[in-house]
Amino acid sequence: MSADSRIPVVFGQQPGAQDVVLAEEGVAVAPALRVRRFTAALPGHLAGCACCVPRGAGGEALAKLFRDRATGAVPYFSRVVVLASPAGRAAIRAALEDDALARARYRLG
Repeated sequence: MSADSRIPVVFGQQPGAQDVVLAEEGVAVAPALRVRRFTAALPGHLAGCACCVPRGAGGEALAKLFRDRATGAVPYFSRVVVLASPAGRAAIRAALEDDALARARYRLG
């Protein structure tokens, strides 16, 4: 058996020392936490048209967070704590289920 090395994603829990918070725009977060913001609204023309949004909002947020971790723009983290509205949580869950890159890097945990 091999251990699952993907980064766990949890919803609404208290962040720990090795966590990063992925917070939806408008959600209040304690200033001492390592926070990255995202929006559940899809950018572009219509709601998710193929020319502007090849990925969903959750997939984009998770991809940017992984890039930030890889480039050192955010300190190393071992877990993602999502603080979001029901729509924001749904966007992240959808990415964990439907986005191949998000599934390769993250897991529901």
